[in-house]
Amino acid sequence: MGKGKLLKFADLETYSHVVQATYSKVKKSDFYLKGNWAKEFFKNDNPIILELGCGKGEYTVQLAKKFPEINFLGIDIKGARIWKGATSSMKQGLKNAGFLRTNIEIIDQFFGENEVDEIWLTFPDPQMKKTRKRLTATNFISKYRHFLKPNGIIHVKTDSNFQFTYTCAMVEENKLEVITKIEDVYNSGQLTDILSIKTFYEKQWLSRGITIKYISFRIEGGKLTEPDIEIEKDTYRSFGRSASEIPDNE
Repeated sequence: MGKGKLLKFADLETYSHVVQATYSKVKKSDFYLKGNWAKEFFKNDNPIILELGCGKGEYTVQLAKKFPEINFLGIDIKGARIWKGATSSMKQGLKNAGFLRTNIEIIDQFFGENEVDEIWLTFPDPQMKKTRKRLTATNFISKYRHFLKPNGIIHVKTDSNFQFTYTCAMVEENKLEVITKIEDVYNSGQLTDILSIKTFYEKQWLSRGITIKYISFRIEGGKLTEPDIEIEKDTYRSFGRSASEIPDNE
């Protein structure tokens, strides 16, 4: 492990707005903040919005700046990535931005019933080979139902045609309410202040001429079933992980 990562991990241990609780620590028991994130972590009773697979936390930080009356929690397993968003939010004095380092597979052990208002999935790995690993697969949607408020909203922003096609098919199969569906965000005439926030990976895709897709939908009750659909796989791959490839201020 590089010296830079070790220094970032050491920083995270000192950040009061960062919680680290990986699978090996939580195991099968519920997390101590479950049901009490607003009161005990954010110290208020404001709504909570999650960014799952937050990476460097661009959406968490930018949304926290735009909506100071809402609590935003970025969640990812990669500590070195979380460090960037956590450090940025701390330097900007954002009291409504926090970060949780954990495995999303056990996300339902961290939040209580009706505790979360919305979820953002920003450029999730499409997991083209394993359905159950997709963050919009029905097994994950079922987990989100455990803690999202009734008719809670899920936002999905992605470069992946595979991810977008699969998610749309899952939503249609289960007759979930679509709020907004955009196949080309930046050429749709529907670009909003929120959708214009660009993540590190989004800048990569845009620089390669890849279109950005977005869908938001409500989770409702009822049994969920997987769509029976063949989807053409994405043919491109990501750039390397180095943040130097795309300037942060682009």
